[in-house]
Amino acid sequence: MSVSVPATRVAAYAAPAPKAPLERTTVPRRPVGEHDVLIDIKYAGICHSDIHQVRDGWREGIYPMVPGHEIAGVVAEVGPGVTRFAVGDRVGVGVFVDSCRACAYCLRGDEHFCTEGSTGTYNALDRNGEPTYGGYSTRIVVDENYTVRIPDGLALDTAAPLLCAGITLYSPLRHWQAGPGKKVAVVGLGGLGHMGVKIAAALGAEVTVLSRSLSKREDALKLGAAHYYATDDETTFEKLAGTFDLILSTVSAPLGLDAYLALLKVDGALVNVGAPEEPVALNLFSVIDGRKTLAGSMIGGIAETQEMLDFCAAHGLGSEIELIRAEQVNEAYERVLASDVRYRFVIDTATI
Repeated sequence: MSVSVPATRVAAYAAPAPKAPLERTTVPRRPVGEHDVLIDIKYAGICHSDIHQVRDGWREGIYPMVPGHEIAGVVAEVGPGVTRFAVGDRVGVGVFVDSCRACAYCLRGDEHFCTEGSTGTYNALDRNGEPTYGGYSTRIVVDENYTVRIPDGLALDTAAPLLCAGITLYSPLRHWQAGPGKKVAVVGLGGLGHMGVKIAAALGAEVTVLSRSLSKREDALKLGAAHYYATDDETTFEKLAGTFDLILSTVSAPLGLDAYLALLKVDGALVNVGAPEEPVALNLFSVIDGRKTLAGSMIGGIAETQEMLDFCAAHGLGSEIELIRAEQVNEAYERVLASDVRYRFVIDTATI
C-alpha cells in the first residue's frame, strides 16, 4: 500500500463552453475510495468522438468538459479493498467508468449496454451527480472494476487508442466471426479504420480497404490489407458487388448505405461503428434482397476490452500515432477534421 496522495485538483485541458477552444485548467478528482485506483495518466488518445462532444454535435454537453477516453497510465495509489491492481501496474481506462452492475447486460459483461446507462469517462454525471472529467489530464480516479491491465508487450503511447479505437473494431470483428475464409471490408482508413485492418488481418480474414481516394493505398497494404479500392471511382461498386461477408463502416460522415449494402454477399452484414451527426437514408429493399444485416456496434465490455488488449499484445498490434504536446490539442482537432493524421493523435500528458 502506497502513502496516500490527496486527490483534489489536477491539471487538465478543458473546453469551457460549446465549440470553444480547449484551454489549460484544473479539475477536481475524488479521494481514492475502497475499490478505487488513482492513475497517473501518461498518454491520452484523441478520438473523433471527443470533437463531436466538445462541439455539442451529438447532444448537449456538460461544461467545462475535459475530453479523453483513451487513457493509458500507471497506478499511483490503490484503495484498501483493491485486489486486481497494485501500485506501479500499467493500466488503461476506456469509454466508461461505471454502470449499474446489476442488470442482465452488466452481469454478462456487456456493461456498455447497461439498462440504466453506463457512466461516461467524461461528459457524464457519476453516482453522486458530479461531472466526470476525462483523460486530457494528469490523474484520474477509477473503480478497479472499470480499469484494465495493459500487457507489457504494448507501449503505453500506442496502446492508449486501443481503449476506444481498438475495442470498437475488435468487438464487431469477433461478434461477426471474422477469420480465415471471410472477406472483410473496412470503410475509411482513419483512427478507427486502421485498427480494423490490423485486427481483421490478425484474425485471418481477407481484408479490403474502401477509401475515397488512392492516397492511403500503400499504408493500407502495410497494415495488412490485401486489397484497396477508391470509392470515388464509380467502377468500384460495380466490380465489388456481392463480394463481402462483413463490411465495417468507420466513417463519421453520412454514408450511401444502399451502395455499400450491394457489396455484401447473401447473409452479409454492414456494421456501422462511425456515428454521423446527420440522419442517413435507406431503401429497405437493399436489406431485404439478400437477407442482409444492417447493424451497429459500440465499444465492448470490460472483459472483452481486456481480451482485445491481450490479443493486440500477442500480435504486436499498437495504434499508429502522432505524439503531441497538450498545447497542440486545438490544432490537432482541426487536423482530425481535415483527415490530416496517420492515424491517431496521442497527447503526452506530461506536457499538461
